[in-house]
Amino acid sequence: MASLKDIAARCKVSVATVSKALNDQGDIAKKTKENIRKVAEEMGYLPNSAARMLKTKRSNNIGVLFVDKMNRGLAHEYFSSVLENLKAEAEVRGYDITFISQNIGQKNSSYLEHCRYRNFDGVVIASVDYNDPRVLELVSSDFPLVTIDHVFDGKTAIMSDNVKAIRDLVTYIYKCGHRKIAFIHGEDTAVTQKRVASFYKTCMRLNIHIPTEYVKPARYHDPKRTAIATKELLESKDPPTCIIFPDDFSFIGGMNVIEDMGLSIPKDISVAAFDGILLSQVLRPKLTTVKQDSEAIGREAARQLIDWIEHPKINLATQVMIPGKLLEGQTVRKKENSIL
Repeated sequence: MASLKDIAARCKVSVATVSKALNDQGDIAKKTKENIRKVAEEMGYLPNSAARMLKTKRSNNIGVLFVDKMNRGLAHEYFSSVLENLKAEAEVRGYDITFISQNIGQKNSSYLEHCRYRNFDGVVIASVDYNDPRVLELVSSDFPLVTIDHVFDGKTAIMSDNVKAIRDLVTYIYKCGHRKIAFIHGEDTAVTQKRVASFYKTCMRLNIHIPTEYVKPARYHDPKRTAIATKELLESKDPPTCIIFPDDFSFIGGMNVIEDMGLSIPKDISVAAFDGILLSQVLRPKLTTVKQDSEAIGREAARQLIDWIEHPKINLATQVMIPGKLLEGQTVRKKENSIL
């Protein structure tokens, strides 16, 4: 691999001049700087990370805390997209990402201990139990930290606009003529609380009465829990005409129950969900869902965190709301009183 000395020899300048050019210092000519950078790229020069850390006091490494309760890891299509885009944006800015673990060698450590061991410049937290004492310990530390879909005081949060997503989805179902709308939601999280509140508020605005038994708890990304809730709804005395599911993947459990009961989507029962993952668009009929903008969420999380790392004195904690998009699909039947 090329060294500063190799680049200096080829450009016929001093090693000090090469160093200044690569570190974007302003006391050398613009043309000289551009030429040195071009040559460095052609020669495949990569700065030594240890030397860079001594100079900048940064490791250029970001920790990512991601705990999937269903143990699907990066097979979780929505969060894998968020994290892939986080990684892509971080790399453009010159940062690597490393997943945070509780295990360093044979030693069991806290999340905070792992972050200090790896000397992370900052941390992104996504899909965890935000009441976990180990998570709260990390949040309370002095690490620059950005959360996804959860708000802590004094920390920046990147939020999918769940309130608007539910409002748009329920309004669309209403315009298709449905008045008996059920909602199977995920476990009790900040996301769920916003979705449930928006569901009731939107139904109230549309003058739709929602029986208590129409709102059922399940768990995100859990087809088994969703299947149980679906069966209970369809076997009730006054079943709904449309069911909203926690997410596209958990809808599979509901779909299997509907098929086992000899019912057809959307002829006998209409359905809708969340996330807009690839699965939702290859199912037939195509699933009506709200596509969360995982690309924007991941990239914005990286941008906000790196800005905090590089400019700590001007950092202000903020909440960034990322809107989703309703994908109408083919699973919500338009009834005779439809206004669409």
